[in-house]
Amino acid sequence: MKLSMPLVYAGNPRASADQVVALEKAGLDTIWVAEPYGFDAPTLMGYLAAKTETVEIGAGILNVYSRTPGALLQTAAGLDNVSGGRAVLGLGASGPQVIEGFHGLPYDRPLTRTREVIEVLRMGLRGERLDYQGKTVQVPLPEEQGLGLGKPLKLLNRPERADLPIWVAALGDKNVAMTAEVADGWLPFLYYPEKAQEVWGDALARGAAKRSADLRPLEISAGGMAAIGEGPETKALLDFMRPLYALYVGGMGARDKNFYNQLACEYGFEKEAKEIQDLYLSGKKKEAEALVPLEWLEAGNLVGPASYVQERIAAFRESGVTNLSVAPASPDGAAAAATIATLKEWVS
Repeated sequence: MKLSMPLVYAGNPRASADQVVALEKAGLDTIWVAEPYGFDAPTLMGYLAAKTETVEIGAGILNVYSRTPGALLQTAAGLDNVSGGRAVLGLGASGPQVIEGFHGLPYDRPLTRTREVIEVLRMGLRGERLDYQGKTVQVPLPEEQGLGLGKPLKLLNRPERADLPIWVAALGDKNVAMTAEVADGWLPFLYYPEKAQEVWGDALARGAAKRSADLRPLEISAGGMAAIGEGPETKALLDFMRPLYALYVGGMGARDKNFYNQLACEYGFEKEAKEIQDLYLSGKKKEAEALVPLEWLEAGNLVGPASYVQERIAAFRESGVTNLSVAPASPDGAAAAATIATLKEWVS
């Protein structure tokens, strides 16, 4: 099992990026760089490539709308080159609030868009000319559109790897099935290992049945906060995750279009999901946070005595996770590196 973590930053991502060198030395295998509507991820990924030597540098995630497939190809191939073959391209549909609200683009046919973008990317990474006429992606642009002068082109530079890993962030049944069919890796969120098979097992199996033999087995990256220690003060750290869970379950999307609220219901927390959403959307965020089930927090994170954290690692592994993603609870760089070093021993 590999060990990864999201690049956690508040205000100045460069300061957090500078800590990755120590985390790499401690044994970190992959760093994930997010791009919701803050600084762009590729700039930080290039910065990390220059400062590190072995850690994989993953986009976690780039949305499939705001960059054309050609631009995503250029970005992925360029990052893979400057990192010496260490780039991982995480893709996802994001959500209508970001795509329509921040980028001003219609949130149209997300599953089809994701699949078609991946097909064009793989075409380009193989060094082929981009000639693709799909439902959401057309390259070149059809003659009846624009000036009618477009022709198939291929990337000028030779990609570092034709099989650069492409991961997809997915939660819904059809999206997870598509991911299991065409992607190299899957990025679930707010993951509950013991309930993963119940929620996603059928979708993963449907996708795997259609998976090309040319693809490696699907990888899965999931995890949560990591804190190793005895006593109630360690367990109390789980409360720091309550605002995140409440934000996604209660406030990430409209009342009838919230993927994370639906996930909570599928985990069996229907009552809590409705109450959290009602409170959050009415501005009572603290009350919403208090209703996040402790059971979910404990299962989805790695917080407690060493023996308990090792049990949680085993649960993630048994559920199919191949890349344990953790966020050390301590903001101190040395303490975070020490946590990574300990976890690296346990996942190896």
